Amino acid sequence: MIPKPYKQMHVDYPDLMQAYESFGLAAKQAGPLSEREVALVKLAISLGAGLEGAAHSHCRKALEAGCVKDDLRHVALLAAPTIGFPTMMRAKSWVEDVVEKKNPDR
Repeated sequence: MIPKPYKQMHVDYPDLMQAYESFGLAAKQAGPLSEREVALVKLAISLGAGLEGAAHSHCRKALEAGCVKDDLRHVALLAAPTIGFPTMMRAKSWVEDVVEKKNPDR
């Protein structure tokens, strides 16, 4: 599900959005990480930065890349020693928002 504001940015600023998406693709292709690994790293970054919308988006993308819900939960748990337990609990709740709605059998 692509958020409406993101879609609107494409309408209002197509050149900017093309450049933005090209930049993201170039960053992904700059190294050896697999799609699955990239998805987990991006989820971890989103959780650590406290970006709820990005965390939801990267959870969905990680599931599409072949991750299972326990992979996503593990990423959240791994954050605890770095970002603190209460912050990890907030991040884990964002993971749960997605994994309980999508792919409930995984």
